[in-house]
Amino acid sequence: MADSVLTYATRRSALALAQSRAFVGRLRDVHGSLRTEELEVVTSGDRFQDQPLAAIGGKGLFVKEIEDALLERRADFAVHSMKDMPVQMPGSLVVACVPRREDPRDVLVAPRHGTLEALPLGARVGTASLRRARSLRARRPDLVIVAIRGNVDTRLRKVEKGDCDAIVLARAGLLRLGMEGRATEVLSLGTSLPAPGQGALAIECRGDDAPTRELLARLHHAETAIAVAAERGVLVALGGDCTTPLGAYAERSGDLLRLRAFVADKAGAAFRQGERMFPWPADEADAVRMGRTLGDYLSQEMPHP
Repeated sequence: MADSVLTYATRRSALALAQSRAFVGRLRDVHGSLRTEELEVVTSGDRFQDQPLAAIGGKGLFVKEIEDALLERRADFAVHSMKDMPVQMPGSLVVACVPRREDPRDVLVAPRHGTLEALPLGARVGTASLRRARSLRARRPDLVIVAIRGNVDTRLRKVEKGDCDAIVLARAGLLRLGMEGRATEVLSLGTSLPAPGQGALAIECRGDDAPTRELLARLHHAETAIAVAAERGVLVALGGDCTTPLGAYAERSGDLLRLRAFVADKAGAAFRQGERMFPWPADEADAVRMGRTLGDYLSQEMPHP
């Protein structure tokens, strides 16, 4: 491994490049002789910015072409945002590393108003996330939700130009871009529960590549991986996708796992939320089972297509 060059695959967006390069920098810190090359991949999710994700296949469109690069051995590992990862992965690929999580909360960017409560009646708030739209309307039913996609810079320009009064972004993305000062309010978990895996990365490689798996494992953060596994367990139980308003967040509380989640129907009308405390999971599989327990509870009395 010391004499070889490892190629990592990443999306071409500024945020994807920033988080990939930061991870690879940390990897070099623990493997001083490591040499890497970067493979930038334009995914279907990046190409079709003018359409809602739900209409073109969901968040998996940010992952497929990158996984193809792994399967075709054009790349040795890939850096993904965990919340973009589909529940089902190709059988020959594995998530070999989940690094320590960044702040999972959402933020409001409202240059002229500052906070959610200060937004004027009928203010226009930009987001393409049904989860965020449902959470905002629960606090402010008067808000007009405007569907906005695009990279972080694109969305920031739109709010600066006055296309909308505010936008909602993941704080983790702004932190990784060094732009956290653009946020005007950090939304509490009670106001906007994050998407499963928000703020976490998934480092994927081929399952049969033992040297790369061993190298990546040095940056694996078990507590983050277990928390994210519990959140994704909720997702599995509910069969959630980008057309389902769904939030889930797990955190350690002493020897316990605290898991909160909500789900709404696609219209955002029917709503169910829940919270559970579990003994800290023995492993990720145990965490997924706990997440599924809460997800199964939430699925009760929800309308089904």
